[in-house]
Amino acid sequence: MPTDDTALPYAELTPHQQKQRLQELAIVFLKLGAIAFGGPAAHVAMMNDEVVQRRQWLSRERLLDLLGVTNLIPGPNSTELAIHIGYERAGLKGLMVAGTCFILPAMLIVWGLAAIYVRYQTLPELEWLLYGIKPAIIAIVLQALWKLGKTAIKDIPSAIAGIAVMAAFLGGADEVLLLFLAGLGVMLCKTLSRKSGSSALLMTIPNFLAQMSHTSAAMEKPGGFQVFVLFLKIGSVLYGSGYVLLAFLQQDFVERTHWLTSQQLLDAVAIGQLTPGPVFTTATFIGYLLAGHVGAIAGTIGIFLPAFILVAIINPWVPKLRSSPGVSGFLDGVNAASLGLMAVVTYTLSRTALVDWITLGLAIGCAGAVFRFKVNSIWLVLAGGLVGFLAKAWG
Repeated sequence: MPTDDTALPYAELTPHQQKQRLQELAIVFLKLGAIAFGGPAAHVAMMNDEVVQRRQWLSRERLLDLLGVTNLIPGPNSTELAIHIGYERAGLKGLMVAGTCFILPAMLIVWGLAAIYVRYQTLPELEWLLYGIKPAIIAIVLQALWKLGKTAIKDIPSAIAGIAVMAAFLGGADEVLLLFLAGLGVMLCKTLSRKSGSSALLMTIPNFLAQMSHTSAAMEKPGGFQVFVLFLKIGSVLYGSGYVLLAFLQQDFVERTHWLTSQQLLDAVAIGQLTPGPVFTTATFIGYLLAGHVGAIAGTIGIFLPAFILVAIINPWVPKLRSSPGVSGFLDGVNAASLGLMAVVTYTLSRTALVDWITLGLAIGCAGAVFRFKVNSIWLVLAGGLVGFLAKAWG
């Protein structure tokens, strides 16, 4: 539980209380970064559990607003949500602490696996871990969907928006387009002829960085700076899921520069998906393959740096955006759409996670534990990993 008054702004705390708050942020997000399997939907669910339910740092509505904003800017959504939470708790220092601590465990794990991969040219067997963890993640995300949904679905327009986005996304529609259409639809329903230009702020994307990607394809082996520049460009313009990231990486590192083979790229993405924390730590793996330890650091900083900058710029505007009737309706629509997307991701994950009676029973058991007994998500993840280990051992 918090060691200081949760309601007090960071600037009003004593130096000792400020230090405690930063330490608490570090502990929470190091833990989340180490156990956050399952992709952005699961990460959001775990942050809701830790930040809203257990520690009451934010209201559920505030968390949804921050989530909605992260969906409207480029970069890794769950990492940006962690950075937003850090900013809310402790300003720019909190922004740095929360974001860095959420990224660090995954970065170190991927970095170590990259070193093993370079030495042995093969991947460790990690599938058994996800066999047990994925069903536990299903239960965690379902609880988050239920609780966040009760806040996000405020009225008929937002309910219609959420359902429509689910149907359209299942049909293959672009997720970013759906977010904007849902926001505009609910805004039009809630306002008459009033228009707000404030939402244009959310469209700010540093497109000039796209021009920085013209690195010489003739280089046989890039240095740390070239790795940094390419990943900085990707982190500045990339919307969407890990599959969109794969498309960017294929274009920049395989087709244009020929620095990686397609198999190396697939192995890098697999490592990013099989390890906890943000999938964007794929950049750590690729950076190591291209330029060793310097490349691992350069790739990680490059792909995540835009997220820190964008959140620092946009976070102070969130209350002003919410106070505007037009933009408030827009955010309501985006929040409902975000939950719709999260529901579809959960459905997709469940189809790959619940493959036999063991995984189905584990998911049902974890759902009972989280809904009925409010068990912390970390214990469910650990229990799922143990079940996966035992299932593999007993063959």
